[in-house]
Amino acid sequence: MESDKAPRDLGVRTDTCSFCKKHNAIYSTDPEGEVRFTFREPHRVARYRFGTKTADFLLCTTCGVFVAATMPEESIAVVNVNVLDARAAFLESAVVVSDLDAETIEERLARRKKRWTPVRSVTLSPC
Repeated sequence: MESDKAPRDLGVRTDTCSFCKKHNAIYSTDPEGEVRFTFREPHRVARYRFGTKTADFLLCTTCGVFVAATMPEESIAVVNVNVLDARAAFLESAVVVSDLDAETIEERLARRKKRWTPVRSVTLSPC
């Protein structure tokens, strides 16, 4: 994730869904920043849709690590800061926990469009 803001200024959050709890996912976004995905072994990236089926959760099929969630139709994403080299800098902020169970699908999509980070490129690159 690329941003003009410092990681601690972006803030971090998680939610109470079973997927995020089991993966210990902690997210950060910057709607004014950008995300660039480079898949060196694209065959090892699994896209998982669950619940409302409104986002693709990207997982490594080799190690099981959850990397990010994307809405390809909108070209936006949220990144799991646990996979970033700058993880410690992000975690200088307190993690905000949200319960999103009461959100309607329309509210969820609107929140994501407002808060998630634009995906600028997806590159399939040989090892």
